[in-house]
Amino acid sequence: MPPVSRADDIDIRPIAEAEFADWLRAVNTGFLRVPALTEEEIEGRRGKFVPGRYLGAFDGGRCVATFKSFDQELTAVGGASVPADAISGVTVTATHRRRGLLSRLMARDLAAAKERGDVVATLIAAEYPIYGRYGFGPATRMSEWTIDVPRAGLDARWAGPADGGRIDLVEGEDIRKLGPELHERVRRGLPGAIDRDETWWKVNTGALRFDPSWKPPFFAVYRSASGEVDGLAAYEVDDDWGDAKQPLNTATVRWLLGATPAAERALWEYVCSIDWVVKVKSGWRAPDDLLPHLLPDPRAAAITSLADWLWVRILDVVRALEARTYEASGALVLEVAGVDGLTGGRYRLEASPEGASCTPTTESAELELGLGELAALWLGDESAVRLAALGRVREERAGAARKADALLRTSRRPWCPDMF
Repeated sequence: MPPVSRADDIDIRPIAEAEFADWLRAVNTGFLRVPALTEEEIEGRRGKFVPGRYLGAFDGGRCVATFKSFDQELTAVGGASVPADAISGVTVTATHRRRGLLSRLMARDLAAAKERGDVVATLIAAEYPIYGRYGFGPATRMSEWTIDVPRAGLDARWAGPADGGRIDLVEGEDIRKLGPELHERVRRGLPGAIDRDETWWKVNTGALRFDPSWKPPFFAVYRSASGEVDGLAAYEVDDDWGDAKQPLNTATVRWLLGATPAAERALWEYVCSIDWVVKVKSGWRAPDDLLPHLLPDPRAAAITSLADWLWVRILDVVRALEARTYEASGALVLEVAGVDGLTGGRYRLEASPEGASCTPTTESAELELGLGELAALWLGDESAVRLAALGRVREERAGAARKADALLRTSRRPWCPDMF
């Protein structure tokens, strides 16, 4: 029997295109999915392959760890987009745990992202404890609600929006035409949101299918009284009937975009008005979403999931802090602890509603924090006062945490509607 491979004997490198199928099988293995792949799935996913951005760890020719990244745009507070290194497909096969493979893969990718000029790196964490040690922090959160429709207090006679708009059912082809422009409009006003490429729209409308069990949803479009497309939704409905021949169906929203509160209200009221539907599952929503309070009885919407969502790692402190906007004026000296030599140092932030500057400084620090904490504060979701109470930031000058909150917190919470 051959000895267990030492960590140094395992080769970390970008995969060749000819190794793509083996890499995908390793991804499925790591995520405990059926390892077997159809040729259709392999070829469909091959269209996203970018040489150098798909990494693998190889032991004796077998791929035992996977890692990929791709270019992404992330919306900062105020609407500016910053270039991001989006990380996904991260696995280590169970036979090769605890050998430092993820650390080697991560170090290689983040160094390349820094060299490219990416401002941040992003990921959706399958497990909470893993990524903090690489400088990532949970920067947005998500909620899911289940609506008990009969309890919601909505008008059972509802037949359309009261604002003069209208809702129509459309096909996937229509969504591919209407969706990108609306999403970009919504994204620009939503800190934490990311861009959606052409592949996203194809996959989510059935034009490109990776999953043989995928079922086409219903698609609804809301047009305002002026004819503007201000909202889109995709939903599916199950087929559940009780013993007394009473409908017990659940509508599950896959995604819902509204450029205005009126569009969101109209789409939610529409989904809740569908005959035979007694429950509505909201899908991923912002933690401070309007949804419960669009109902006459907000208690009819019960939270069924509340969790961290988008994790962010700051790669360039100066560009990150200068990219966002600030509602208040002030100055703050931050000591940012780095974890890998790529990021960290002492910076003076001077901010106002007119703009901001961030420069390295030798002044005494007012607030000390890690990269993960900075990421959560950067998008405006977290409170420095709360982090100080938890011992995750340290005040070097009394009142620094409150000053940080006055500068960095936002009136609405950031949100990333997407999984990647």
